[in-house]
Amino acid sequence: MAAQVLVIAKKLQKQQKTGKIIRNFIKRRPRLLITLGLGTVAALALPGTTPLVTRALCGWNVGVWLYLISMGWLMMRADKQAVRRMAQQEDESAVAVLVILSLSATISLLAIIHELSGMAGLSSEVRIMKYLFAASTVLGSWALLGIVFCFHYALLFYNSPEKKRALHFPDDEEMPDFWDFLYFSFTIAVAAQTSDVCVMNRQVRKTVLAQSVLSFFFNVAVVGFSINIAAALVGN
Repeated sequence: MAAQVLVIAKKLQKQQKTGKIIRNFIKRRPRLLITLGLGTVAALALPGTTPLVTRALCGWNVGVWLYLISMGWLMMRADKQAVRRMAQQEDESAVAVLVILSLSATISLLAIIHELSGMAGLSSEVRIMKYLFAASTVLGSWALLGIVFCFHYALLFYNSPEKKRALHFPDDEEMPDFWDFLYFSFTIAVAAQTSDVCVMNRQVRKTVLAQSVLSFFFNVAVVGFSINIAAALVGN
């Protein structure tokens, strides 16, 4: 009897913990959930004859660009104190969000390859629309990676000890804002290097390595898509 009570208590404790994580996720990431919902609505609103991959990519584009706009608005309005407060309020789901969004952005590239593979026999107008669609998807996914890593670097910085911060900015900046973390994140995204911001611990080095590898593949994809689109337009 006591063993059964103990098992039930553990199940209830696990359910309460899961419920707390879900509530915290909804509370702390309303923009992500709203844009995800709008992207899903956009995908479902397309005609039933629309291929599944096209539906998914349309929903992805709507969600990603709305999320980028909302994050840009947030960053422009947030001061240093707000950045630190948001970073210190993050929970254990932050890493999961980073991984899921990174995988989703990578999958979007594979979906675009599938989308562009069946263009034989299409008119020039349809081809141009598909090329613009591909460019929007690749650019949005690339920018999304830079933004989510920017937020994660802010989390790592403000949750590290004040005397041993995870990053060291020039001029001994003690309270960097979103522009500082954007600079660090997108420097890695475009150049695969950390420039004048120093990485001070192993956890950040792992994160930088992950972003550098992802950015390399995205940059290769951008160059490859650009060459293919340019060649196709010249051919037409």
